[in-house]
Amino acid sequence: MRIPPAQATLTAGLACLALTLTACSGAGGGGGTESGEAQSINVLMVNNPQMEDLQRLTAENFTAESGITVNFTSLPENDVRANISQEFSAQAGQYDVASLSNYEIPFYSANGWLAPLDEFVEADEDFNQDDILPAYTESLTGEDGKLYGEPFYGESSFLMYRTDVFEELGLTMPENPTWDQVADLAAQVDEAKEDMKGICLRGQPGWGQVFAPLTTVVNTFGGTWFDKDWNAQVDSPEFTEAVTFYTDLVKEHGEAGAAQAGFTECLNNMTQSQTAMWYDATSAAGSLEAEGSPVAGKIGYAAAPVKETESSGWLWTWSWGIQAASQKQDAAWEFISWASSQEYEELVAEELGWAKVPSGKRISTYENPEYQASAPFYEAERFAIENADPKNPGLQERPYIGIQFAGFPEFADLGTTVSQDISAVIAGQQTVEEALAKGQETAEAIGENYK
Repeated sequence: MRIPPAQATLTAGLACLALTLTACSGAGGGGGTESGEAQSINVLMVNNPQMEDLQRLTAENFTAESGITVNFTSLPENDVRANISQEFSAQAGQYDVASLSNYEIPFYSANGWLAPLDEFVEADEDFNQDDILPAYTESLTGEDGKLYGEPFYGESSFLMYRTDVFEELGLTMPENPTWDQVADLAAQVDEAKEDMKGICLRGQPGWGQVFAPLTTVVNTFGGTWFDKDWNAQVDSPEFTEAVTFYTDLVKEHGEAGAAQAGFTECLNNMTQSQTAMWYDATSAAGSLEAEGSPVAGKIGYAAAPVKETESSGWLWTWSWGIQAASQKQDAAWEFISWASSQEYEELVAEELGWAKVPSGKRISTYENPEYQASAPFYEAERFAIENADPKNPGLQERPYIGIQFAGFPEFADLGTTVSQDISAVIAGQQTVEEALAKGQETAEAIGENYK
């Protein structure tokens, strides 16, 4: 795949950045500020529940043991992407570590924004890189063959549903449901339960918000953002059918305020018994099954719904990367090594329960009987992760890798731009055809640069 470096636009809502890369004094090792003085590092991260747990546990555990203070900046997904892009593209050095995904890391590493981690891993006997699921090690490795990220947690996607509600209404969830079956079930719940909607689906603008689940729907309906020759397919019949189905489903049987609902809003709706089904990240299950959750033990887990493909679950990891300009790379690695370790998972289990462990990354976690006993979703989660195929997510060959995202730099802006119009469709402000016509025009301009 050819990637024009001058077009590497990597976050929602930002205009294309002109990239002028300079040598970074911190790259490849620690800077001089790490000798003999009390250390602190700055971490910029998404505010997902697993990260919030990490923030609470760090001072009394990691800092107490290492002497390294960690200053966290935690932001919503769309905001954190914009801040990380600005920080790392400028190599400002304000933040030493950031939460990055397997979408960003290939481009960030190619642009010289990240410090390679191989030497740190080799010197860290306790980390055990072989215990990391191979899919994530591969996706966090740059084109130069070096490792640039370590997963904090990994995920695929599946369908979560209220088993007690389904039993009450005499409904049956197939193990491998189709989207047509899901829509029918949502309608039946919506009709029978005055205080509960049939399903929650993301509608919030952002390539990592509404288009995370929606792109998997596009894939399984037979659509794609581009064909193998970089011809834009945003207004194709298959893409249009998928978007029409998704937006109709959430408008007719989805949550209130769906046009601004993302992962967090759907998690709240599911936890508060405001919805009977939710298609989203497998990582959500830990919060639903956590001690004190009002819906713990009431959730069932089915495979990601399909239409034309055999599977449709995505592959994702929130991982840690070290800024190349950081002058505190040794301390940064020490934090990453702890935060992504089996030791940290055991700490979370002890303090918060096994269901809240940031799973999805270590083989040993899925083989741990205590985790298995406390996480009723573990088999469905592991199956989804291991059966996701980023290289063949749909019916046709395509010129990039990715399931819920398209693995080329411009997708962040493209997906975000189109998502704003999709949210407007959900809000009743325009039609699917109007939204996708504008998206097609934007996509065609990108495709021409790759042909």
